[in-house]
Amino acid sequence: MEEGQIARWVIDEGDSFQGGDTLAEVDTDKATMEMTALTGGTLLKILKGAGETAALGEPIAITGNKDEDISALLKEISSNGAKAAAAKTDDQPAPPTKVEKPAELQLEETSAPTPAPTAPVVSAQQTTNGGSGRMLVSPIAARMAADNGIDLKTVAGSGPNGRIIKRDIETALSGPARTAPSTQPPAFVPSTVGGASGFRDEPTSQMRRVIASRLTESIGPVPTFYLTVELEMDNSLDLRKAINAAGSEDEKVSVNDIIIKAAAMALIKHPFVNASYQDKNIRFYNQADIGVAVAIDEGLITPVVRGANLKGIREIAAEVKDLAAKARAKKLQPDQYTGATFSISNLGMFGIKEFTAIINPPESGIIAVGGAEPTPVVRNGEIVIRNIMHVTMSCDHRVVDGAMGAKFLQTFKQMLEQPAMMLV
Repeated sequence: MEEGQIARWVIDEGDSFQGGDTLAEVDTDKATMEMTALTGGTLLKILKGAGETAALGEPIAITGNKDEDISALLKEISSNGAKAAAAKTDDQPAPPTKVEKPAELQLEETSAPTPAPTAPVVSAQQTTNGGSGRMLVSPIAARMAADNGIDLKTVAGSGPNGRIIKRDIETALSGPARTAPSTQPPAFVPSTVGGASGFRDEPTSQMRRVIASRLTESIGPVPTFYLTVELEMDNSLDLRKAINAAGSEDEKVSVNDIIIKAAAMALIKHPFVNASYQDKNIRFYNQADIGVAVAIDEGLITPVVRGANLKGIREIAAEVKDLAAKARAKKLQPDQYTGATFSISNLGMFGIKEFTAIINPPESGIIAVGGAEPTPVVRNGEIVIRNIMHVTMSCDHRVVDGAMGAKFLQTFKQMLEQPAMMLV
């Protein structure tokens, strides 16, 4: 973490608070965290409002005693900001700020941050449908509602646990559905629309900034090539059917869970694919920690299934469900979404047949999985129907050569077409 975005202030300027009270909620790279007070006091001045971004160590507010004179501190903060800007221009580090009471609230990075129990709420006094619970609203939805004068009590949330998300605000803004047009075409009226389209700017979320930075880092310096393979998924689909028939509803597995297991076993057989380029050395990993791409409202996050080669398919399925739920609720801890050795991105459930994915450094590869579709193919001189799936692997050429990547995909293909090979 290098910076965070203020999602909202829980209290207002002039409000008093006790030690342990939540003062603000901050959007970090992948989660919304609570900033809590260490001691009691009064929030005298907010320096960074909701939607604004602050670097680590940058003042975001001033606390102290009620009615305390903070003019000197404001002047000092303003002066230090000007000095820091000048120092940055000269590529020199800004001098540290030492301030006695009243205190500056600064954005700090902790080794074990406490996640917010829910997504940011609009107001601690607001309730859901007249109940006593807190209203769950994503940061961007809250800002859109405030900007457009929408009463969030009138909006039904479609996110996890009834959370109000961007899509719900957009639906509210669109108003009631239009009536169907009459069968008679309307008389032609010249358009009165002229000039360029209007637009609105929304603050870039911290997650989206990190995604942009990481992918730019990958696609530029990482020499990438792509390999595509075609697989018959009939036996894997039969395996999934048999597993689900033998277990309870909570134990059901997906095709993606089987793909994770096959990829993990193939990685152990091809160590160079389960490795990363480290400038002066290549780092080989002893187990396959698989990153599984999960789409959430604010972007994309990749929870990690640790040691997937050592786990059964049911265990992988349960872990993926748990991690995905935490990801959508923004409750993942950093160690749950960092440190993967290889990644999988599956868009087959969206009807995508084939695509390429961008490597997440320092991993040396990622596979992009399309959907399995019934397809006529020729087998032993006869036309038969098979469930065909396309998989494209993106390879870091600094670690993985073409033949090496092809051999990995051969093993991966063999394990999915003959699942018993995962046991060998």
